[in-house]
Amino acid sequence: MMLDCALKTEKLNLYYGAFHGLKDVDFCVYRNAITALIGPSGCGKSTLLRCFNRMNDLIDDVKVTGSIFVNDRPIDSIDIIELRKNIGMVFQRPNPFPFSVQDNLLYGLRVHGIPKRQHAEIVERCLKSVDLWDDLKDKRHTSAMNLSEEMKQRLCIARLLTVEPQIILLDEPCSALDPIATLRIEELMIELKKDYTILIVTHNMQQAARVSDHTGFMLLGDLIEFGDTSKIFTAPSDNRTDGYITGRFG
Repeated sequence: MMLDCALKTEKLNLYYGAFHGLKDVDFCVYRNAITALIGPSGCGKSTLLRCFNRMNDLIDDVKVTGSIFVNDRPIDSIDIIELRKNIGMVFQRPNPFPFSVQDNLLYGLRVHGIPKRQHAEIVERCLKSVDLWDDLKDKRHTSAMNLSEEMKQRLCIARLLTVEPQIILLDEPCSALDPIATLRIEELMIELKKDYTILIVTHNMQQAARVSDHTGFMLLGDLIEFGDTSKIFTAPSDNRTDGYITGRFG
């Protein structure tokens, strides 16, 4: 079966001033699958992730060369509002707005002009998608800041689902969570890939092995190896990948 790329880069280079952060990266994120990026701190994982919704544009002195495609469209041809609607992002630490649960979920709907008559149905559907409806249906008007860290992260995922993105970027979404909460978020990711394309950056190699279909290993701005997760973790082609996977460095 041929797999197609929801996200793709060709000879992608990124510079922070004189620092060469990404080096000729050719990369693909397959549709309706979970792709993981692994590698030591500072290797370029999060930098590559942020290229796909142009978050690096917010950083001074960044220069990007090469090509980025979203569903075969050059990223520069896509309106930034449309881009960030279609590519949602969840960060390391849960960042709910200091509003009620309900207002967190309505925020994107209001920004994008979704008719009010649809709001209640969308809120319910998105809370159910992240398994929060039963817990929060009667607490929707309480502050989101009072939730547990895991529930905050689930709420942040529900918040981006309200505007129906096609792709979800997860930048170490479990780094602030305990092991049980981490497993629950991983189960959620596996459930969501039926309807969404997911790219996750993680320092947790066990997490990458558990949840992802494809894995890329990065080192010093280079994409050293990319392939099926089972192959990357059991029979990597590059000695540097093997050294990282087996804990000899990193």
